[in-house]
Amino acid sequence: MSKGESNIAIVGAFTANLLIAIIKFIAAAITGSSAMLSEGIHSLVDTGNTGLLLFGDYRSKKKATPSHPFGYGRELYFWSLVVAISLFAVGGGMSIYEGILHIQHPEEIEDPFWNYIVIALAFVLSAVSLFVAVKKFLEDNPDKSFWRAIKESKDPGTFSILFEDSADILGLIIAFLGVYLGHTLNNPYIDGAASIAIGLILSSLSLMLAFETKSLLIGESADQELIDKIVQTIKENKSVVHVRSPLTLHFGPRDILLALDIQFDPNLLMNDVAVNIDRIEDSIRLKYPEIKRIYIEIKSITYFSESPHKPV
Repeated sequence: MSKGESNIAIVGAFTANLLIAIIKFIAAAITGSSAMLSEGIHSLVDTGNTGLLLFGDYRSKKKATPSHPFGYGRELYFWSLVVAISLFAVGGGMSIYEGILHIQHPEEIEDPFWNYIVIALAFVLSAVSLFVAVKKFLEDNPDKSFWRAIKESKDPGTFSILFEDSADILGLIIAFLGVYLGHTLNNPYIDGAASIAIGLILSSLSLMLAFETKSLLIGESADQELIDKIVQTIKENKSVVHVRSPLTLHFGPRDILLALDIQFDPNLLMNDVAVNIDRIEDSIRLKYPEIKRIYIEIKSITYFSESPHKPV
């Protein structure tokens, strides 16, 4: 998913979640449903989270400064971690608390009609959003399984929207069951239990997001497929004798640092070596524009013979 398309998806999710949150809170106030109130909290947290993702994307585009020579790309990863924490503490915590409170002080649902209307509307909107997000995500990762693409994604905005839409669908199903069974069986405790279940879903989702974001924040390499293509591009230069497996590091979804150890033909003059280095850098940048910084170090054949890392 391109950065522009990812932002459009986040803006769309922000608008939809805000409207759904308002409707859910109104329905919860009318009917007194704990599960619906938890769903309102869920949508409100989702709204705030998408806002944080947009803010993180804005901050990540700041230009490099002397104090931050590699730019601010990782701000997106930081704010994604904040999203995961807020989802756990605010979304999951408040939903579980509301469920426990409702069980301690149960209130019967007098008329669940508006709950059903809101749940149905929110379910349709969330299902459409999830379908579009998954469809686009799979189109952008045609040669990967869904879970592999999620795991290897370097854009937290992408998998955050997928996770949140999935949680929305599951939460709405549980909210419906809580309202329906609680009203049908005249048992308000079921409604409270549904609220706790929604909170547990949000907490589990937040842990998944935190785990994925932590790896990006610490520093992930580029996909092995991209690394192999870079090596192949380097080998196309006839002056290259050996190249050590490149070191890569993501500073953002499309901001990668590349470090190379290369041995050139020992018969080349220094001027020829410099020319070939420029050619290699130009060819890499042309084919892979996400490579923003390239560092090439010239090594002797002794280095490659003694290095524990085999040349490729």
